[in-house]
Amino acid sequence: MTHPSGSAGLRRTLGLGDAVVIGLGSMIGAGIFAALAPAAHAAGSGLLIGLALAAVVACCNALASARLAALYPASGGTYVYGRERLGPFWGYLAGWSFVVGKTASCAAMALTVGAYVWPGQAHAVAVAAVVALTAVNYGGLQKSALLTRAIVAVVLAVLALVVVVCLSSGDATAARLDIGVSGGLDGILQAAGLLFFAFAGYARIATLGEEVRDPARTIPRAIMLALGIALAVYACVAVAVLAVLGPDRLGQAGAPLADAVRAAGMPELVPVVRVGAAVAALGSLLALILGVSRTTMAMARDGHLPRQLAAVHPRFQVPHHAELAVGAVVAVLAATADLRGAIGFSSFGVLTYYAVANASAWTLDPAPRARALPVLGLLGCAVLAFSLPESSVLLGAGVLAAGAVVYGVRARQPS
Repeated sequence: MTHPSGSAGLRRTLGLGDAVVIGLGSMIGAGIFAALAPAAHAAGSGLLIGLALAAVVACCNALASARLAALYPASGGTYVYGRERLGPFWGYLAGWSFVVGKTASCAAMALTVGAYVWPGQAHAVAVAAVVALTAVNYGGLQKSALLTRAIVAVVLAVLALVVVVCLSSGDATAARLDIGVSGGLDGILQAAGLLFFAFAGYARIATLGEEVRDPARTIPRAIMLALGIALAVYACVAVAVLAVLGPDRLGQAGAPLADAVRAAGMPELVPVVRVGAAVAALGSLLALILGVSRTTMAMARDGHLPRQLAAVHPRFQVPHHAELAVGAVVAVLAATADLRGAIGFSSFGVLTYYAVANASAWTLDPAPRARALPVLGLLGCAVLAFSLPESSVLLGAGVLAAGAVVYGVRARQPS
């Protein structure tokens, strides 16, 4: 299989199980270990409302992505959908927001690994993690899928342990689960935007569309299965941790799940939770590098990035130039930057990406009923994006504007 750019196509090796696992590896990652605290700080007693709002927007986006992926089973995800349904600029904007936002997420996940494994040498460990996982991805997608399967199993086991320990503790009380609006509407919306960061991994399945067997059937099923499992896991963890800590203590927690286990009277399990967080961050980083490299390849095929990045390795059948380039950029960021504040920036970019996906899905069927979910998803993305911290909104909007300027300059140049 070849493409207009002349680059080779990728091999279809992933079945439904592998696709679901890759989606879970992206969603059930470090976000659940870290995002609950800032979300609780913003929403207070409205944390579970924020979680529900994030879940509704994620479901709308997932359904839109599933419909589009069945029609366009190629690498690139919403970059391809926007290009085909709305025009080249909108596809480019989606691809740009994804690559920039998720590259920052890659570095943040790498630094999370370093912070949990060896806090005193967090940057060095982060770079080592990026190099190791880039090498795994370079060796072929099946190796990445096998490693992701192991990571998901470990993380789910740790999260199950946290839930059981917290809910069986004498310190757990239903009174801490009382839902209110102590953080106000703005706080609830900001919490939903922050929690959306942890849900957004189902896009990884769509970006691997060219490597999935029977994509028209497999991708929609994998997206909904992965999201459904992640929603159930997140709800259980949020309820368990809230029952022990309550919204105020949770909002001040540095490591919320570890703090919850300690408060539940099992401090000896804190190291286990720390290991689980590090493994979860590795799983997220692995899947993020996969997704960013495939979108980079798709944009390179169309000339929006250097065409050398579209090259496919003749033996391993992976976009090896794109993977090496993404790995190098992420390694530099991980070595030099403190990206803990990148969650808001990444959320802004990813919500922009899904706004384009919903707008693309809106064009599929003119019936009002068919367009209701894409409209809801588009509005949800816009509201959550502009409810994020002001610094994240300004930085995100500035980066997207810079990308638009680059596109406009290139469009004016003679071909």
